[in-house]
Amino acid sequence: MTAQSETHFEHGAGDGGELGGAAGAVPPQLADSGDEQLLAALLDGMDAALFALDADGTVTHWNREAERILGWTQEEAVGRRWLTGWAVRAADADGVRARLLGAMKAPGRQVHEFALLRKDGGRVLVRMQSSGVRGPDGRPAGVYCAFSEVRTQIDLERSIALSEALFEDAGWGVVLVDADLRPAVANAHAARALRVGRTALLGRPLGELVDQGVEELESALQQVLAEGPQPGPAELWVTLRANPRAGGEADAADGGGRTGREPGGDPGRDLRRCWRSGFLRLVSPMAEETPVPLGVAWFFLDVTDTRRTEQDAARFRFRGNQLHRAARAAAECEDPMESAAVHLDFALAGFADHALLDLVAGGPDGPGGADGAPVRLVRTAEAPALGSAATGVPVRYPEGHPALQAYERCGPVRTSVGGPAVEGWARARRWPEGTVHGLCVVLRSRGRSLGVLTFLRGASRRGFDRSDAAYAESVADRVAAAVDLARALA
Repeated sequence: MTAQSETHFEHGAGDGGELGGAAGAVPPQLADSGDEQLLAALLDGMDAALFALDADGTVTHWNREAERILGWTQEEAVGRRWLTGWAVRAADADGVRARLLGAMKAPGRQVHEFALLRKDGGRVLVRMQSSGVRGPDGRPAGVYCAFSEVRTQIDLERSIALSEALFEDAGWGVVLVDADLRPAVANAHAARALRVGRTALLGRPLGELVDQGVEELESALQQVLAEGPQPGPAELWVTLRANPRAGGEADAADGGGRTGREPGGDPGRDLRRCWRSGFLRLVSPMAEETPVPLGVAWFFLDVTDTRRTEQDAARFRFRGNQLHRAARAAAECEDPMESAAVHLDFALAGFADHALLDLVAGGPDGPGGADGAPVRLVRTAEAPALGSAATGVPVRYPEGHPALQAYERCGPVRTSVGGPAVEGWARARRWPEGTVHGLCVVLRSRGRSLGVLTFLRGASRRGFDRSDAAYAESVADRVAAAVDLARALA
């Protein structure tokens, strides 16, 4: 464009009468030139306002954006000498002329800020970039000036600064997802939340980063791409992918002889996160009619600790109410064993799918049973009742069964299974089919072990954690008191 501008300046210098046309001066010998028509179209299509002066200060070019900002048409502007009195106030004319002359003679591009006059008499502060044009002999032939309103420039710079701040210093995760639902840009906070490096995150399917909850996340992104942003933020529970490991059984004991892989409780607790998310559809600012989505800006904040605190508080209140209601209902039972069954029924609500009450055969002989023989546990009650309660026949638990471990350790034992080991796992432990999580707690009363209380969950529920074990022990204390009373009255 510089070479073409030099041609304009060379032929337009000193002769404003030849200047005109849709985009400014068109030399006679180039009037039918395709290059000249292309240049005129380019100037008029620019987003920035532009005008040019020749070596004598005559306006040779004036595009439509300059007309929009200042109100002066090309016919009114092209051919005028300098800007004094019509585009610049007389009081400012000397300073503006000195700057333009300096830009005409200086190498490189110069940046200025000054006020220009609009046709209606108003003033507008502009930021202008000026660059000199030299003729074939190397002498200054003119200067062209591109400018925009300072307000517009500040808005642009503010937008750029905002983008840089979001991707460097933001206290929440920011991920730009492309139309294929793959991360294109991510800040450091988002990379830490997803537990991968910033570069390793880019271009990967979300399913490689998120396990459970990825369907909800992708559905939210697709909805924003198709229909626009949601009215408010959404809270998404997701489980991050961990390093692949074989599925199998894991037993954890709580108490003096604690064992297990996850001393903190739920094995997948740290990988399960709650993200308060907002989504914005990104469209190109160059699109005039139907905008084509470029992707989605996904903002999220980890609120897992807050939500878990709220859930734990609600769970604690509910379980406290259940224990209170169970105690009131059990107090109306004449048979102590009936009151024990009432405690089991109330304990199941919102807690487990099954409860099994196994008592030591022949009374509390302590760990190992009488004469050092293995302890024998007799199925005494079930909730919900499955028709096999109170059989009086010892349960054939295999060696190392969680119920036997709980009895020997006098503490709760949690166990779970996953992967291909699920099939047949519950059957081998004499538990109902579909069980994948178990919690066994010992019944203690007056310093003696009376039996074991077992709670079971299916695959639709999460595994038992420490808070669940504490609640199960509270239920076991009440059941043990009822069982001890029944045996004392027998």
